[in-house]
Amino acid sequence: MKKIIIIYGLISGTIVGGLMLGTMAYYQSHEWNLENGHLLGYTTMVIALSVVFVAIKSVRDKHLGGAITFWKGCQIGLLITLIASVMYALSWEVSYRNIGDEFVEKMKSSYVEDLKAEGLTEAEFQTKKAEMEAIWESYQNPIVRFGYTLLEIFPVGLILTLISAGLLRKKEFLPPTTS
Repeated sequence: MKKIIIIYGLISGTIVGGLMLGTMAYYQSHEWNLENGHLLGYTTMVIALSVVFVAIKSVRDKHLGGAITFWKGCQIGLLITLIASVMYALSWEVSYRNIGDEFVEKMKSSYVEDLKAEGLTEAEFQTKKAEMEAIWESYQNPIVRFGYTLLEIFPVGLILTLISAGLLRKKEFLPPTTS
């Protein structure tokens, strides 16, 4: 079972990390358009973490005689999610070393434009902008940045794990019936 967790975790992490590295390389070589970046990012996370379902089913059917509890499914899914999340965060660190400052500046500009569009008073605008600057300042710390990056992907894996464990749980093995 450990082998399955490691293999599927590495597969998921390779998919999500590879897609992120590819996407960031594309953004670097083309005009930056962050309009739908979050949609693309979360879609790749869902695709990569869909292996959680396959892994839980594989363990249930091949190693546990067709039966698995919800909690055992959660354990498998969360461990796979943890491996994939760490690989995703490491991929971001690689990307950040190459394009991080440029990307952060683009994100800051986009955030400021969004704030301006909200129609805030000058005082509210300055307060929110100062809050954003404090967050960006803390983001320069690699440990904080790694934590933020883990918080991007881990909840997606948690949700997919809960859904998969719920759908695949079987309390007892039921042999096929013959008619």
